[in-house]
Amino acid sequence: MTTPLSQDSATALADADLDRDLITVTTRPDTVFVDGQGSWLTDEGGKRYLDLVQGWAVNSLGHSPPLIAEALARQSWRLLNPSPAFHNRPMLDLARRLVSLGCFDRVWFGSSGAEVNEAAVKLARRWGQRMRHGAHEVISFDGAFHGRTLAMMRASGKLGWDSVFAPMPAGFARARFNDISSVERAITPASVAVMIELVQGEAGVNLADPGFVRELRALTTERQLLLIADEVQTGIGRCGRAFAHELFGIEPDLMTLAKGIGGGVPLAALLCKESFNCFAPGDQGGTYGGNPLMASVGLAVVNTVCQDGFLAQVRLRAGHLARGLQALVQDHGLVAERGAGLLRALVLPTDTAPQVVAAAQALSPVGLLINAPRPNVLRFMPALTISDDEIDQGMKLLHEALQVTMT
Repeated sequence: MTTPLSQDSATALADADLDRDLITVTTRPDTVFVDGQGSWLTDEGGKRYLDLVQGWAVNSLGHSPPLIAEALARQSWRLLNPSPAFHNRPMLDLARRLVSLGCFDRVWFGSSGAEVNEAAVKLARRWGQRMRHGAHEVISFDGAFHGRTLAMMRASGKLGWDSVFAPMPAGFARARFNDISSVERAITPASVAVMIELVQGEAGVNLADPGFVRELRALTTERQLLLIADEVQTGIGRCGRAFAHELFGIEPDLMTLAKGIGGGVPLAALLCKESFNCFAPGDQGGTYGGNPLMASVGLAVVNTVCQDGFLAQVRLRAGHLARGLQALVQDHGLVAERGAGLLRALVLPTDTAPQVVAAAQALSPVGLLINAPRPNVLRFMPALTISDDEIDQGMKLLHEALQVTMT
């Protein structure tokens, strides 16, 4: 007979091996967070951290904003999930709000970026079956990140992902980012769409060249290919506009959103123009898609973020962060600062980004949370509500971490 552990013994055992009960998918530091407010996280020991990652650009309004807590509480008393086979009011209202923001006419809701990116490929292929004699191949780019389903790993341009879970789904081709000639070479009679992140976050915050984007839009129109904008990380205010494609002066045919649209809850969306609304009933679905609990949060977030005054403040904060990062480039002899809005990066002269991340978190009495998407790149995705004072504090902490690792 097994003797139950006391609470203290169980806690001690868990602390000795935090990952004991978890399937191994990543290496996590020995930190357990218990509270988050705005730009700050607090761990079990009471140490505070200034968070410039925010769940990889998920918490657009910071940690635990009252707006989201109130939306969840209010909706949870009314209706959680009547099934996606029925209408619900928050889903309809959020769809209407998203349509009102730009060039799209129709919306389908999911729960993650990978899910809606895969739905975008399905929609493009359905359109290809109906309008392009079965064209089905999707062209994507080196450095792209579109999610972790098998199909989206194949669509992504992350090194090694096309073989790690082989055999991978077929029907994808690859072009070079910012190279229109490589796109032209990748087009075949089987091509149906081009899928692009206008700012490649996982590749180190690489921005598309505006001239390339205009040429890509013209080329896809000429060749009757759909242009799919993956705005999972860049959409809903992250780049200082409702959608990043506004910065480039083009209109995609399809667009995907996730991360910031839910402000921290699982919510995603696929948007399309009316002429590409060609799913037949039953072609696409999902148990949680458009459920009123998540949709009510999304509506509250979108209504807050996608206002001219709020977005203007995001652009001001982005300028303040960019100047702070540029000062660190000068002070520490770094390579460059780059980005769009509040999605920014520092390029280091050596492959020491993981060490800087660890040193920043270990700072005392206050830690700093940043991200290293590449060995020589640090990425910053703060809350859109971060203050100038918090940005300044973050730059001071980052200065300390760079001093520790680069001397």
